[in-house]
Amino acid sequence: MEPFALFLVFILSFLFGSIPFGYLIGKIKGIDVREHGSGNIGATNVSRILGKKYGLLVLFLDSLKGALAVLISKLLGLPVEYQVLAGISAIAGHCFSPWLGFKGGKGVATALGAFLLISPLTTLVSFFIFFTVLILTRYVSLSSITAALSYPLLYKFFEKPSPLSFIFVTLGALLIVLKHHSNIGRLLKGQEKKFF
Repeated sequence: MEPFALFLVFILSFLFGSIPFGYLIGKIKGIDVREHGSGNIGATNVSRILGKKYGLLVLFLDSLKGALAVLISKLLGLPVEYQVLAGISAIAGHCFSPWLGFKGGKGVATALGAFLLISPLTTLVSFFIFFTVLILTRYVSLSSITAALSYPLLYKFFEKPSPLSFIFVTLGALLIVLKHHSNIGRLLKGQEKKFF
């Protein structure tokens, strides 16, 4: 694949990811979700502000962004390393949306959609870890961080990836953890809100 065409794939993936569905749905309902709750545009904050129905809708749409980015790269016959990069481009688009001044969400739902197509088994096990931590602690942020940190190790165990693919997956996971820096601070201070 020509370098320019490959560049277009990653730009398209970033633009897919940059669509701020949580913000748009909030605006349709007459609310700027960035001004309420945690100020995040993701499904958890939307659930708190608008209700679980809209939170689930945002979760689906944000996941779809990541899935579409990887699906396009798969249909173009790109190797798995580039598929992972397409997924990370979508996650980066969600985290740093140009439509919101290069601010955005935490990237968890977009990562879910992307990595579900890259490694379904790894993603399902990571999803199980997420729900286990959520049930035990009721902290969505801690569940997301734990799942993200576990993902590269699970990916290496189940898929036996190339070193480059493993590095890319690890970078994607670290991006999600870094986007939770404010949550980590609140968790350490005992100020993080529980989901239930």
